[in-house]
Amino acid sequence: MGLPTGLISPMLKKSLITLSILLAAIAAQAQTSTGSPAKKELVGKILKMQQPGIEAMGRRLVEQPAAELLNSAGAALPARVPQDKQESVAKEIKGDVQKYLDEAIPLVQDRSVKLAPSTIGPLLEEKLTEDELKQVVSIMESPAYAKYQRLGDEMQRALMEKVLADTRSTIEPKIRTLEQTVAKRLGVTASPQGSGANGAAAPRPAAKPASKQN
Repeated sequence: MGLPTGLISPMLKKSLITLSILLAAIAAQAQTSTGSPAKKELVGKILKMQQPGIEAMGRRLVEQPAAELLNSAGAALPARVPQDKQESVAKEIKGDVQKYLDEAIPLVQDRSVKLAPSTIGPLLEEKLTEDELKQVVSIMESPAYAKYQRLGDEMQRALMEKVLADTRSTIEPKIRTLEQTVAKRLGVTASPQGSGANGAAAPRPAAKPASKQN
C-alpha cells in the first residue's frame, strides 16, 4: 500500500491534463503579438513591478503539494508509527519537506520570473493600449488599472501552465523522492511504479469513483 491519496496536488494533475491545449493557445498568442517597442518597454516595467507577485505565485506552486503531503502524513502518523516515536518521525518529515521547499522554491521562482515576459507580456501588449500601459506603470487609480487587475487570473494561468511544463521534469522527481522518504518514515512499503515514456510519473492506481455499470 502506498501513502494516502492526495499527496500530489490535484491542481497540478488537472493542469498537466490540459497543458497541451493551453500551451498551444499561449504559443499562438505570442506568435501574433506585434507590440511596439514603446509598449514592450512599458510591459517590461510592469513585469518588474509585479516580480514579487510572480515569485509569490511560484512559491505557492511549490508549497501546495508539500502542504498536502504533510497533511496526509499527519493523518497517517498515529496509525503507522508507535506513539513514542511519533514526535521524532513528525520532526524528520518536516525536515524532509523543508529540504524539498528549499530546493524547489528558488528554482520555480526563477523560472516564473524568466517565463513571465513570454506569457504575461503578450497578454498585456494585446489587451492594453500604450496609453493604458503608461497609466498602469504609474499605478494610478484609473479604469485602465482596474482593467489590468481583471487580467490577473488570465495572466497567472498563462504563466503557471508554462512554469508547470518547464519545471515538471525537475520538480516531479523531487516530489516522488519526498513521498518515498515520508513513506519509509511511516513504515509504508511503496509499491514500485514505472515511469512514463518521457520520465513523467506513471499513472498511480488512484481511487476511482463507484463505477456505473449499465
